[in-house]
Amino acid sequence: MKKLPIGIQTLSKIIEGNFVYVDKTEIAHRLIDRGGYYFLSRPRRFGKSLFLDTLKEIFEGNKELFKGLYIYDNWDWEVKSPVLKISMGSGVLKNIEKLNKRLNSTLEDAAKSVGINCQSSDPGECFKELIQKASEKHNQKVVILIDEYDKPILDNITDKEIAREMRDAMKDFYGVIKDNDTYIRLVFITGVSKFSKMNLFSGLNNLEDITLNADFGDICGYTHDDLLTVFEEHLRGADMKMVQEWYNGYNYFGKKVYNPFDILLFISNHFKFRNYWWSTGNPSFLIEMLKTGDYYIPDLENYEATDEILDSFDVDRIELVALLWQTGYLTIKKESQTVFGMEYQLKAPNKEVQTSLNSMLITYLTTETARKLSKQRNLLKVLENGDMDGLKNMLTTLFASIPYNNFTNNRLLEYEGYYASVVYAYIASLGMEIIPEDTTNFGKMDLTVKMPDGKIYIIEFRLTEKATGEALRQIKEKRYFEKYQTDNDFYLVGIEFSRAERNVIGFEWEQMV
Repeated sequence: MKKLPIGIQTLSKIIEGNFVYVDKTEIAHRLIDRGGYYFLSRPRRFGKSLFLDTLKEIFEGNKELFKGLYIYDNWDWEVKSPVLKISMGSGVLKNIEKLNKRLNSTLEDAAKSVGINCQSSDPGECFKELIQKASEKHNQKVVILIDEYDKPILDNITDKEIAREMRDAMKDFYGVIKDNDTYIRLVFITGVSKFSKMNLFSGLNNLEDITLNADFGDICGYTHDDLLTVFEEHLRGADMKMVQEWYNGYNYFGKKVYNPFDILLFISNHFKFRNYWWSTGNPSFLIEMLKTGDYYIPDLENYEATDEILDSFDVDRIELVALLWQTGYLTIKKESQTVFGMEYQLKAPNKEVQTSLNSMLITYLTTETARKLSKQRNLLKVLENGDMDGLKNMLTTLFASIPYNNFTNNRLLEYEGYYASVVYAYIASLGMEIIPEDTTNFGKMDLTVKMPDGKIYIIEFRLTEKATGEALRQIKEKRYFEKYQTDNDFYLVGIEFSRAERNVIGFEWEQMV
């Protein structure tokens, strides 16, 4: 049985070390055959670096690495191209001096790989030298591969001044490419974020963004077919339905894909379902962004975005939804063509992200950490049992435990959305199927919760001065429940909160079978 390539980003090490490799060379061949300048955004640990290294080995003509793979018999191995591979992925750069030092070090390595020297100490001038000299020496146009192009900016995204400096420096560096087209065969740039072309890649108007191109939807990541074939031996005995629920679901309009890191760690840990990918990141930047505005958390699960919103990313203008989408915390549920262009409905890609993201949001909304797990367990129990008195008591205890100083420096308690967001985050953290703003012929339900055993909860929230029963009355008067009358038993739940008491003051429910 082949070994698992956990953390390995070089093709030669995978092939020569008898590690599992999911063949991406047919996609690489299609991309190369088209030629041009490409940009690809994918979340961290998705296999971007390995794909770039695969391109490098193809262009350098290392045929023996590709035995048994698609491209072995579909490539002219006699023609070799000089490759300049530049990676910005390692370390954290906190000032321009360190950035320039890193660029010079990276360019020095690139120069050695093509057998030339760079005379200039200025990164931009050196890059220009390498492109021109490499093409002239090898009598072939140059291939430029740039990995994690955005990391110096993302490392400083919460410090706008330094982030701007990094952006402007990288803009000057990447700007060298546009003036050297005559020497270039192919450019491939990868990163997590999609910074505005206007502000980072100005002049590279021929840079094709293939992030949502269905032809390259599975350029990175594993498909379910890959799991059933390439990983057949490794996954023998695993509950594949649960594997899909936990880890599949990233949608780039090809086949839905898994993050490779999840699958490799899942196998290595003997089929234990854990939040492997989530635990490797540091989403503290999300908390910083959430603090800047009164976000209605349930909206994130059902958000409708345009291309403009998903691409709206720059140091001075960062959309929370764009950031969540680009970093892999949201994916596309469906797309539709409208008079305003393409529109996308977003959702969490899978159970791992849904539970982890909302568990983090609970901490943000309530400052709850030590007793969060016990409250989650209690909530799961009452929902599974249809225990409405238990649900009321659980929510009352929950809001009573939120420290008063959560509300002293902001106006959160004035918004119905805050209370709905807390309830939503707790339920979503359980991994249940949830539908915020659930649409019917008569309006929208605040929240629908579908339990694995078929129970359905239809929940309406109200922020009021005194309990009136209006929340439950609205569900019944607008007959929201008719959407689910053919399903199993379901519960209508009206919950009213008080600004003054900062807690539940009205809780009415009705069971329908």
